[in-house]
Amino acid sequence: MEFNLPTTAGAFLLVIALGVGGLLAAPMMQMSTVLMMVAPSMIVFGLIMLGLGVKHGEYRATGR
Repeated sequence: MEFNLPTTAGAFLLVIALGVGGLLAAPMMQMSTVLMMVAPSMIVFGLIMLGLGVKHGEYRATGR
């Protein structure tokens, strides 16, 4: 499977939506807490991990 920009963005959004949806469905936190604090932190963490993963893939592809 080739990860181009649309595929990567779709997978990223799907994972975030599943996590936020699960937290909203479970009666653990209020909806405002999930949407204002948890969802943005999930997005930022996901973008950082995506950036690290891309850089690691570039490193591995060079054959060093």
